[in-house]
Amino acid sequence: MNADVLVLNQDYQPLSICSVQRSVKLVFLQKAELLHDDPDRIIRTIDDEYSYPSVIRLRRYIRLPYAKIVLSRRNIMKRDRNTCQYCGTKSDLTLDHVMPKSRGGRDSWENLVTACTACNVRKGNRTPGEAGLLLKIKPYRPVHITFFQNLLNGVQDHWKPYLYM
Repeated sequence: MNADVLVLNQDYQPLSICSVQRSVKLVFLQKAELLHDDPDRIIRTIDDEYSYPSVIRLRRYIRLPYAKIVLSRRNIMKRDRNTCQYCGTKSDLTLDHVMPKSRGGRDSWENLVTACTACNVRKGNRTPGEAGLLLKIKPYRPVHITFFQNLLNGVQDHWKPYLYM
C-alpha cells in the first residue's frame, strides 16, 4: 500500500495528503468518510475486499492557522515551475529582483522571480521594461492551495475538483 490520499476538512477544503494505511484507519474508525476510491486497486482482507481510498473527508472540522508559505529560494522556484520567467528555459536558474535592490526593490513574493543567468545578466540593474524583457507571469504571493497543485506524484483525477483544477 504505497499511494497518496487527499484529506479534506469537513468543509471540503484540502488539508493534507496521507498514506492509504492512515486513510483506511480514519475511515474504519469513522473519523473520516470515503468520497472517492480507486477501483483499479484493491485491499484484500480475510473477509472482504475494499477499493483503495483516493479522497477522504474528515467528519470533524479541524481549525488551522493561516497557512503562510515561507519566502525562500526553493519556494520561488516552485512557484515559477523551475522556469526562467523571461525566456522560458529550465537550466542555469537563479533568482532575480524585478525592481533591483539597489533601486529600492525588496525581497518579496511580488518582486522575486526565477531567471536564467543569461537573462539576469542581460537585465542587470534595470527593470524588465528598461532591459527589453517581458515577464511570462507577474510574480505573486502563492496561497496554500497552489502548492497542493504541484505535488510530487502528480494529481489524481479524483483530486482535481477539490484542488480547483
